[in-house]
Amino acid sequence: MRDRLGRPPALLVVPAVVATLLLLVPLVAMVASTDWQALPDHLTSRTALDALRISLLTSTVAIAFCLLLGLPLAWLLARVDFRGRGALRALVTVPLVLPPVVAGVALRSAFGRTGLVGEPLLEWTGFAFPFTTWGVVLAHVFVSMPFVVIAIEGALRSADPRYDDAAATLGATRWTTFRRVTVPLALPGVVAGTVLGWARSLGEFGATITFNGNYPGTTQTMPTLIYVTRQADQDAALSLSLVMLLVSIGVLVALRDHWLGTP
Repeated sequence: MRDRLGRPPALLVVPAVVATLLLLVPLVAMVASTDWQALPDHLTSRTALDALRISLLTSTVAIAFCLLLGLPLAWLLARVDFRGRGALRALVTVPLVLPPVVAGVALRSAFGRTGLVGEPLLEWTGFAFPFTTWGVVLAHVFVSMPFVVIAIEGALRSADPRYDDAAATLGATRWTTFRRVTVPLALPGVVAGTVLGWARSLGEFGATITFNGNYPGTTQTMPTLIYVTRQADQDAALSLSLVMLLVSIGVLVALRDHWLGTP
């Protein structure tokens, strides 16, 4: 069938090649520009290790919250028919298109010391999110949650709902059906959404620095460290960026069945 269609037209192939090069060349250039001899010193510095620790810790905690909250929300969107479901789905996707700095401003308006939620929280408990590691977690949850919800909702929608119906006819409650039928059938999608959300959290920059600043050992993550390091030491910034590139490649490998498989 493909042979009978003829050769691909140059008007389509050439732009496709240009698009591929546009995506690939900057990454190759970054790797080629890295000072490999200085790489170990850059990656083992106290500042870099602290930023990596904060990034891994906050991303892991954030994705746990995303999964805890996002899985039920995805199930609600996929399995329950209610008025306003379309509006709720649109609301969930807003952080995907929101500029990261605006996301940080929104978080400060809600959870800042004088924010809608932050002010009474500070009065009642003495705790404030901004400029703390928990504030970084909150920012990561805000920007990563849509990735988790959308991926899991898609997986739940692709799972045949008739299995849920069969479990109900056998006397299973909706909670039992959710735990033993729905989630196991959609588990690959749940894992994919979790990995995507974790990777998005690890690379978060704009909302984090706007809401929490950039304090080493507390709120400074790898992306914010790269940003400030680039202004003083380009070679060190390249080395740190290489770490993030390797993490991104690792995510692709983890999701190879979704993106690298053959049709």
